[in-house]
Amino acid sequence: MFLHQCIGQGGYLFGATLHYKVNASTSARMSGRLVLNGATEIKGSYGEVFGTHVSGATALWLQTMVELAAGDTVELQGYFRVADGYLAADHTSFWGAKVG
Repeated sequence: MFLHQCIGQGGYLFGATLHYKVNASTSARMSGRLVLNGATEIKGSYGEVFGTHVSGATALWLQTMVELAAGDTVELQGYFRVADGYLAADHTSFWGAKVG
């Protein structure tokens, strides 16, 4: 889980890459989303990857625009349907930029 605290007002572009690995050559389902202030999923930020992964490593990309007010936070969440894999923290990224 990653947090970004915004100090100004305006539009922001956020993006993330969730790099995950499955525990074996098995069917896995991994989801990711960006959440505003710990509770509200940001529209257009949900993504999901599923299927049999033989490479052992797959990535999910998320990107969206959001209006923020002073003190708002944006959180990256990634989770699996069952315990069939893990997020590779050293290859997962989360970024944001003010637009305008």
